[in-house]
Amino acid sequence: MQKPFAITLDPGSSLANKTGSWRSERPVYVDRLPPCNAQCPAGENIQGWLYHAESGDYEAAWRHLTADNPFPAIMGRVCYHTCESACNRAQLDSAVGINSVERFLGDEALRRGWRFDRPDVESGKHVLVVGAGPSGMSAAYHLRRLGHRVTVKEAGPLMGGMMRFGIPKYRLPRDVLDGEMQRLLDMGVVVELNAKVQSLEETLRRGDFDGAFLAVGAHLAKRAYIPAVDSARILDAVSVLRSMEGAKAAEQPMLGRRVVVYGGGNTAIDMARTAKRLGATEAIIVYRRTREKMPAHDFEVQEALEEGVMVKWLSTIKRADAGALTIEKMTLDSQGSPVPTGEFETLEADSLVLALGQEADLSLLEGVPGLVVDDGVVQVDPATMMTGRPGVFAGGDMVPALRNVTVAVGHGKKAARHIDAWLRNTPLVAPPKHALASFESLNTWYYSDAPKTVAPQLELARRTSSFDEIQGGLTEENALFEARRCLSCGNCFECDNCYGVCPDNAVIKLGTGLRFRFDYDYCKGCGVCAKECPCGAIEMVPEDT
Repeated sequence: MQKPFAITLDPGSSLANKTGSWRSERPVYVDRLPPCNAQCPAGENIQGWLYHAESGDYEAAWRHLTADNPFPAIMGRVCYHTCESACNRAQLDSAVGINSVERFLGDEALRRGWRFDRPDVESGKHVLVVGAGPSGMSAAYHLRRLGHRVTVKEAGPLMGGMMRFGIPKYRLPRDVLDGEMQRLLDMGVVVELNAKVQSLEETLRRGDFDGAFLAVGAHLAKRAYIPAVDSARILDAVSVLRSMEGAKAAEQPMLGRRVVVYGGGNTAIDMARTAKRLGATEAIIVYRRTREKMPAHDFEVQEALEEGVMVKWLSTIKRADAGALTIEKMTLDSQGSPVPTGEFETLEADSLVLALGQEADLSLLEGVPGLVVDDGVVQVDPATMMTGRPGVFAGGDMVPALRNVTVAVGHGKKAARHIDAWLRNTPLVAPPKHALASFESLNTWYYSDAPKTVAPQLELARRTSSFDEIQGGLTEENALFEARRCLSCGNCFECDNCYGVCPDNAVIKLGTGLRFRFDYDYCKGCGVCAKECPCGAIEMVPEDT
């Protein structure tokens, strides 16, 4: 009988006791893209700053966060935190309160007076930014960090754009807005107020600018044709909300006791809630579709209903008379579109406020060569944010995109990086993205249930009688708890599990912050390390790859 094949090693040989040849597959350390990071329109490294926050190093967390977004205290209040809808932890118990921790860091920075550093080296280049709203000021911040001189020209009397003139104080206190804007001035961004740009080409020539970023907000209200008598009081929501800024009690708009708001977006919700705070006994939203079709965010609709705002679903306004509106009932067809029924009713109203959307004033672009405007927005290269006019970039409300603060801030950062590359005549090549870290790639048995901390809210009676901030912030203890709920999806956080469970001592620690490596001479490819990695940062791959 043939003897089995065997290899005998000299005990002194370098191959003695090595088992690497036994493997059919080997473990490799990987980095995956956390779903929160992937979802963030501002491009924040959320997992990165949560890592610092969970250790209690709040300034490091704030600086890590503000490398991408200079407005954490603002965003912690007005961002719709789609990152939380993507959070893997939601499949375990509930999503990490990312937005609440971001607000805590922003508020802590304001309280402690943390500031941004001025750039170490000046580039000698000068960039024009048109508009001091979220997109323009985000671009100004990132351009200044890159060493460029930045001059922001703002048509209005104050910085903030639609954050100031479109978001009520009960959602965004003005001391928070002013505090985060001031930091940009302190790092050398120049802002000229009441300085509307009438002609972009002329401004570029006179100012000797090397490039420009356009971020004109959507401040013009869309209108609808509604037959009305002269005595009917019809206003637009943008103008009403704008008139609230800086107004004393005696100067606030008089809307009457019965206010009807026409529209279904977030501006309509804000307008109806503002009307209640101005003393309206009835604030009624008239909307053509159902709640499921309403573009306003559901949590804002719910808060409005709690405050006594009423909604007439499947309704449209056909006529405005003095003190009354004629409403036609609608129904949905097979495609879900509203169609008239021919049934009418009368709704008493002292004033009608239109909240049917906004447009940007693009008159400054007349005569700009190569620049294309289609359907009221400027066409840009989505990869670079540059318009058809070389050296002129655009973002925010005036380009095709969702209109919210987070998207606008992301546009500003993206454009700034491409403006910098254009000024330096160096192509900007984005690094390849890692694969997404899915819930299935995690080993969640290591985590016990720890539901999300709910931030406090102002009591209902005070909500409807003042413009005090509704949503409270987390305490330090709660913020620390929330940060520690992060699963570090797809990225090693040096828990030492792989090091502890390896039966062959094939995992080598490289030191704090340097993670580990495998000694493949001794690794048998058993896969225990991958099975025991809580965050899914180890992958088993075939040996021949």
